[in-house]
Amino acid sequence: MSKNQEYSASSIQALEGLEAVRRRPGMYIGSTDEKGLHHLVWEVVDNAIDEHLAGYCTHIRVSILSDNSIQVEDNGRGIPVDMHEKLKKSALEVVMTVLHAGGKFDKDSYKVSGGLHGVGVSCVNALSSYVRVEVRRDHKKYMQEYERGKPRADVSEIGTSVDTGTTVLFKPDDEIFETLIFKYDTLAHRLKELSFLNSGLHIYLRDLREGQAREEEFYSEGGLGEFVNYLDSGRNPLVENPIVIRGKEDNIDVEIAMRYNTGFQENVFSFVNNINTREGGTHVNGFKRALARVFKQYGDDNNLFSKLKVELSGEDFREGLTAVVSVKVPEPQFKGQTKGELGNSEVVGVVSRIVGDALSSYLEENPKEARRIIDKVILAATAREAARKARDMVQRKNVLTGSGLPGKLSDCSSRDPSESEIFLVEGDSAGGTAKQGRNRHFQAILPLRGKILNVEKALEHKIYENEEIKNMFTALGVHIFEDEDGERKLNTAKLRYHKVVIMCDADVDGSHITTLLLTFFYRYMYELIERGHVYIARPPLYQVKKGKDFKYAWNEKERKEFTIELGKGKEDSVHIQRYKGLGEMNAEQLWETTMDPERRLLSKVTITDAMAADHYFSILMGDDVPPRREYIEANATYAKIDI
Repeated sequence: MSKNQEYSASSIQALEGLEAVRRRPGMYIGSTDEKGLHHLVWEVVDNAIDEHLAGYCTHIRVSILSDNSIQVEDNGRGIPVDMHEKLKKSALEVVMTVLHAGGKFDKDSYKVSGGLHGVGVSCVNALSSYVRVEVRRDHKKYMQEYERGKPRADVSEIGTSVDTGTTVLFKPDDEIFETLIFKYDTLAHRLKELSFLNSGLHIYLRDLREGQAREEEFYSEGGLGEFVNYLDSGRNPLVENPIVIRGKEDNIDVEIAMRYNTGFQENVFSFVNNINTREGGTHVNGFKRALARVFKQYGDDNNLFSKLKVELSGEDFREGLTAVVSVKVPEPQFKGQTKGELGNSEVVGVVSRIVGDALSSYLEENPKEARRIIDKVILAATAREAARKARDMVQRKNVLTGSGLPGKLSDCSSRDPSESEIFLVEGDSAGGTAKQGRNRHFQAILPLRGKILNVEKALEHKIYENEEIKNMFTALGVHIFEDEDGERKLNTAKLRYHKVVIMCDADVDGSHITTLLLTFFYRYMYELIERGHVYIARPPLYQVKKGKDFKYAWNEKERKEFTIELGKGKEDSVHIQRYKGLGEMNAEQLWETTMDPERRLLSKVTITDAMAADHYFSILMGDDVPPRREYIEANATYAKIDI
């Protein structure tokens, strides 16, 4: 019988209950890695936030418990527990175990909410090995437990209560997730965002894990204006106070805060019903249109662009801009369950009109600030044209010289990008050793001379004139182009390597070079980070040797363990070599510790929170010294200085 003939009714699987979520978790939470793990917390917190938006919740407490489970407690109304007429079971059980079930479909229950598909908390239940929900309402306390999405027993009354609210405790399933370790900082950044987006809401975070005890409260009175101040804390402002815009039309609430700074980056962050829309959407389009329209009109009316010799582009009006765009939409239409992009077409016009009216008034009332911003726009347009010419020069030179590959590049023989990797190596000396030690078939070496340009503080055309940066663009086979809207994009169609490995010395200078390279990739090759192409090599810190036996140690703990193992507890009986640089290793040692795919340690560079990343890059790599000093002083206790 042929394979085609074997296809029958018995081949069709109908997944019942939450089994579909367990089989295809990525469809519902995006992934099963660290990002997907933290997404579970956001789903539960979003429900509590929805209670706040409905006017009932004032406090939310998030706890990382000692066994790495999560507890989220709110003082909202509490999930209903009465019998569901149609499904003949408690409403709590329906919410926790049935996909597309929840109060968000009822317009009277929630005017605005983040979750509208009713899959959020049921997905959390499906992907957790254990869940316990406690509900406080009607002066009583109710409880139900679940195991991998299935109730252990019916909802039970467990006592009385003087307040109302819901407490959800869940432990992610180790059969589903690649990691079960929650990161405090990841949770803290998101909860801080939520406090800015929901002024007047108290949010608490505590870590109860052994040796990691921490607790913070997040609260904001000023809302988005405070948010912009926080995001811009490492930059020099062009205008003193953020421009705050509020308006409502067709039941759509619009709140925007924006401020220009002296930097060259555009940072527009957007939210719909408190959910971070990383890919933007119609609300961001409306904001950008209004911004370009109003400033262009103001400049033309006041004859401010008369001497400008280049055509203005939309992005010229957004250089040096930090903005937070937040809208509350009764029935948002997201593209995909992970809600990365808003699709509601009516939102474009609403945002555009509200922003247009408010900005026009601001510019008329604040002519000095208006002139400063227009001068910034003119500078941006001039610099963009210079950058375009510099880019064209680099790309044209590549075409004229044939392959256009840098002379310093030791390329690999493979032409398959999926198996090829390039090492960006600090200095010619280490580059020579890496060249000798590599596997020539799939490993390429590009030595970088000294510290590359800090792109956070440089005009764009200066970046393309920098020799080391030019070499990286040409070696990788990528280039920046302008799309039909004049937006700059990275063309990765001819990317030559799917692993870009930063390999620097394990010392202060090496860390600085790594940070400069990461700043460059984050600002100009973000797509490579997003697709998981950028890595950091982790060379060992020590070699512990006794006679012919030796082991490599990547940290102090391993050094002590190997010293005890090889020296039988006698530290003076072993030879310990501290590698302060890659140049101290020979080709064989570099291969077996740092370059051999079977044995090496690589750290993949990921961005879990774009706003946090932008904030820290601006502080650590920007012009403004005081915020950097504050950050270093606050975190100095965690630093281990190697002298």
